[in-house]
Amino acid sequence: MTNLTLSPALGWPLGTAICVIMLVCAVAQIVLHIRRRSQSDETVWACARRSMICALVAIMALTPSIVSSTNSRAINTTDVVVAVDVTGSMAVADAQYGSDEQLSRLDVAKQAVKDIAAMYPNSSFAALRFGASGTLDVPLTPDSKAIDNWADTLAPESTSISAGSTLDVPIDQLLLTCKSIHDQHPDDAIVLYLISDGEQTSSKTRRTFSSLRRYLSDAFTVAVGSEQGGNIPVTGDGVEEGDTQWVTDPETGEPGVSRMNADEMNAIADELSGTAIQLNATTTMSGGDSKEASSKWRVTQTSKQRTRTVAMVWPFAIAVALLLTFEAGAWITQSRRLL
Repeated sequence: MTNLTLSPALGWPLGTAICVIMLVCAVAQIVLHIRRRSQSDETVWACARRSMICALVAIMALTPSIVSSTNSRAINTTDVVVAVDVTGSMAVADAQYGSDEQLSRLDVAKQAVKDIAAMYPNSSFAALRFGASGTLDVPLTPDSKAIDNWADTLAPESTSISAGSTLDVPIDQLLLTCKSIHDQHPDDAIVLYLISDGEQTSSKTRRTFSSLRRYLSDAFTVAVGSEQGGNIPVTGDGVEEGDTQWVTDPETGEPGVSRMNADEMNAIADELSGTAIQLNATTTMSGGDSKEASSKWRVTQTSKQRTRTVAMVWPFAIAVALLLTFEAGAWITQSRRLL
């Protein structure tokens, strides 16, 4: 579907002002020609030519354009993969994000995800959560709003199904996701953000993340929480709002304390040859964008239909150029006659 419209390149106020001025000049040229017809040697063609130049410039000031519908979209060849920890310890309210306000670790993670999406405009994103298992929730998409909406849905997994914190849980899903992206777009830059409190409560030895390096251009580990820690609230369908219960440490019988493990997050960053970021009252995701982000673009087809406005000034510009050429020729001819 194609429609004609006006879309002033200089903005409506300035475009309208120029249009009005040029139309006034066009009318003034005709009026002056009629009044001075007996006293001037200006021809009708000369008057018409000058009036048309003014009229065409007036039209160009309003920038005639064609609006067409398209499913094509130019996207940056940077693919951002975000993995967020949703184990029970992420419900601990000991985290901060650019202020002294105490928030749950997962709430800080949500804000971080939204800021990450904003740092890479017109890029593609994939998102997964991990707790007892790793799940790809959002396959690769150029829709950053889908990532924002996904972040809003994040919630700590139920205490009844939680098997403790095992930081290597997302490795298999991340390998599948990053390999798939790399195979589809081998020239893209792939950037990983792993958001967690770094707590490892499983007795199993954690697997290394180094196997992901072959597919990644850059990586960041983002630690949330505090080293002082806090009690872990019981989460699940059976827990009523306002009824705060704490997860009990089986060894002491007292409410368990979860602490952010910055050393573990630093170790994972080293395995990924990436950068470790620790979010707190003074540190947010600002400045956490990758230097390896791509500067290239590609055109892709999307299911969402959008409109594109294309200026159609060139026919009028050609006409003005021709008329100005005639005007210059007439002026040169008249100048020679006067010599």
